[in-house]
Order: sequence, then structure tokens, then C-alpha cells
Amino acid sequence: MFKGHPKGLIPAALANMGERFGFYTMMAILVLFLQAKFNLDGANAGIIYSIFYFSIYILALVGGVIADKINNFKGTILTGLVMMAAGYVILAIPTPTPVASVPFYLTITLIGLFVIAFGNGLFKGNLQALVGQMYDSPEYEKLRDSGFSLFYMFINVGGIFAPIAAIVMRNWWLGKNQLQYDASLPEYCHSFINGNISDASMATFQEFADKASGAPVADLAEFANRYLNVFNTGFHYAFGTAIFAMVISILVFIKNKKQFPNPKGSEEAAKGSGYTKEEVKMEAKEIKQRMYALLAVFSVVIFFWFSFHQNGLTLTLFAKDYTLLQIGSWDFSVEIFQSMNPIFVVGLTPILVGIFGWLRARGMEPSTPKKIAIGMGIACLAFVVMMLGSFGLPLWETITPSAGGTPLMDSQRVAPYLLLGTYFILTVAELFISPMGISFVSKVAPPQYQGLMQGGWLGATALGNGLLWIGAVLYQTIPVWMTWSIFVIATAISMFTIIFMVKWLERVSK
Repeated sequence: MFKGHPKGLIPAALANMGERFGFYTMMAILVLFLQAKFNLDGANAGIIYSIFYFSIYILALVGGVIADKINNFKGTILTGLVMMAAGYVILAIPTPTPVASVPFYLTITLIGLFVIAFGNGLFKGNLQALVGQMYDSPEYEKLRDSGFSLFYMFINVGGIFAPIAAIVMRNWWLGKNQLQYDASLPEYCHSFINGNISDASMATFQEFADKASGAPVADLAEFANRYLNVFNTGFHYAFGTAIFAMVISILVFIKNKKQFPNPKGSEEAAKGSGYTKEEVKMEAKEIKQRMYALLAVFSVVIFFWFSFHQNGLTLTLFAKDYTLLQIGSWDFSVEIFQSMNPIFVVGLTPILVGIFGWLRARGMEPSTPKKIAIGMGIACLAFVVMMLGSFGLPLWETITPSAGGTPLMDSQRVAPYLLLGTYFILTVAELFISPMGISFVSKVAPPQYQGLMQGGWLGATALGNGLLWIGAVLYQTIPVWMTWSIFVIATAISMFTIIFMVKWLERVSK
């Protein structure tokens, strides 16, 4: 599978696994943590989530500029890894819940998130630029798409274990304190403490509290305070698991950094990437056309990421509020759904690489722009599935204790297979878009602007993430099926726009 690829590919992927571990830890628990810790509703937690993921990607553009300016990609990448580890340290330090001062402790959390986001900005785009430069020589150019697919597969191995580690850590701490996990209880506890729990929900709260304690609870006030504190301390410890993953990535990068190219300015980029000095000058004549093509693709993928990254927001809220967390006799946590995407990435990538290799050998492989268009159509299908599976579900405000509603009973919830199927389809779409988009940028971007343009790709992702909060607001105000229809429309428009531009994009990327 790795035959013919540069030797630095696997070490680069391994160095990126810690970042993915942290990324999927946040995908799995950040919104749930913000709700359980600070009693935020989905819309407000969604705004913080959206800004955080916007910052991760927009700061990659800043990271690309920094690396290009100081002519030190490897140093910038290493600094980013260290900063991400420091950010997780801030989040991992337990603080009491219920929170005595929400503004103070929320500010600490936001500082930790910013440090992670800035470190990610220094790291992510620049590492991708180095991987792209490994494929700039004629020896490897034809394997560029496959190389980025393999890179994408390997880095997602870290994502498989992140939600599982978070669940194990949180549930271990609950068990150590003789309590059991219940996704609905933090909201019940906050509603009880704040005095806005309805009479109908009070009986359910008592029932859930008895079950979580393993014995009848006589003092619900004491239980509510204790459960919130233990539950959220477990979340703090779950953030701590990402620290160890980041340390491993730091060590891998330091040990193998000699295998990575080290572009330094346009002339050095020419030497390290297989371009001659004259070829770089020729590229400068085409820079306007290439930039237009890249900006066109960037503008379209905004809507894909706006839809796709709902997996850590509205799809997670849907898992908590509307989904039966049980298959047969196996009960599981909301966070486990976030393991599905990286599991599918790792499992499906070799299959897709094999299919594309078979088509390439016969001269039938779709161009990179066509692959991106196909991915948009597949993403659209995923949200059609969610839309159809959500017909008839009640409004969010009728099932949340904080608004006086009563959560759905197990018999009223949808089967988990709806989300599992959606994550499978979305992952197929992701594999047609994300590694292909990175590959397209590395191929089309002028050699002297690789870091900047990889940052531009991530900047487009940032703009999509900056819109994520819209999904959370819609989720709480309109029927759930209508929320998914917004993403059907967004991905369908993106697909048809790319199809319209395919011939032009193919011509530019030759």
C-alpha cells in the first residue's frame, strides 16, 4: 500500500496523530462539557464550539504566513505541537462544579481553547505543506492523491481512540465515586438547582438519580451538586488524555524531522520540491489563474464543512436528545458516535485507494475536481437520510428539562443505526473531499506559496466552521427534520457549483 511513496509520509502521519486525538476528543465532549459544566443551552455552547473550530482553521492561515516569513516550517510545526499540549493542560485541571463564577471559569476554558487553536494553526497547514512537497518531484507526482489519502487515513487512527479514551476516563471517575453515567442527568441537575424543573420532570429526575446512585436518593439537592462535580471532573480528566497523545506526536516529530523537506523561500522551495528556479518564475506568470481556481474551490468547500462538522454539534445533540443509546443489551455513551468517523476513515481509505489505483491503471480515474464534486453529492445524501429519519420527532423545547419539557423515553427515541448510517455516508464524502482538496491545493499552489495556500484551504474550512452555530440555533427552534434540510440544500448547491467549474479546474491543475 505504501510502495513507491516517500519515506517521510508515515512519520508525518504519526506526528499528526496526536493532533487528531485531541481534535476528536473535542468533537466528542466539548459541547457536552460546556452544557454540563456551565449549564449552557445548545445554541450558546454551539457558538463557542463554532468559534473554536473556526479559530483552529483560520489560524492555520496565520501559521502558514509565519512559516513562510521566518523560513522555518519545522520549528513552526514543533511550536504548534507544544502549544496544543499546553492548551489541553489548562482544560485538564479540575475546577468545582456547580461553578461559583461562570464568567471567570468560562474565561479559563476559553483561554485553553484559544491556546489549542493557535497551536493547531501553527501546526496543521504547515505539516500538510511539507507532505505536499514530498510529492512535488516527478517520481512521486502521480501518487499525490493516494499519498494524501493514506496520510489522512493514518492521522485518523488517533481519532478512533480519542472518544473511547474520554468515555473510559469520565466513566472511571464516576465509578470511583459510586455513580453511573446518564447523559440526561447534568441537565436535570442544573434545572433542579436553578428551580426551573417541572413537576412532571421531577419524578423522572428522582428515578434517574436513584438509578445513577444505585440506591434511593433522599436528598436531591446534595445529589445534584455532587453528580455535577464528579461528572465534570471526569470530563477534565478526559481532556488530559490528549496531553499524552500530544507528547507522543512531539517525540515522533523530533525523531523524524530530518526526513521531511524544509522549504525556505521561493528559491529554496524550487530546490526542495523538484522545481527549477526558472520553473518557479514561470509559475509566477500563472499565479493569478491559479489563485482564482483555489479561491473558487475554497468558497465552495465552506458549505461542505458547515454541514460536515455538525457531527460534533447538532448530530451530537441529536444523539443525546433523540437517539436510543442501546444496541441489544449494550448500553453506550453519546460520545461513542464520534469514533465512527475515524473508524470508517481507516477502514474505507484502503478500499478507495485500491479502487482509484485500479481506475488509474486503466486511465479511468476521475480528476481531483470530479472527486470533490462526487463527495459533495454523497454528503447531500447523508443529510437526506437524517431528514427522512427525523420526520415526526417532537420539537427540542418540548423535551428539554431546562425549558420545562420531559426527555423522550427509550421507546420514543430513534434507533442508533440512523446516526451510524449517516456517519458512514459522511465519511465516504469526506474521503472524496478532504484529502483530495489538500492534494489539489498542493498541486495547484505556486511552490513559493505552499504554506500560505494550505492555510487558505484550512481558512475556508474555518469559515464553514464559523457558521456551525446556525445549526444549533435551528435545532432548538424548528422541527429537527427541517434543520437537516438546510444542510441538504447547502451540499447540493456546492455539488452543482463544482460540477459547473470542473473543466476549468482540470485545465488549471494540469
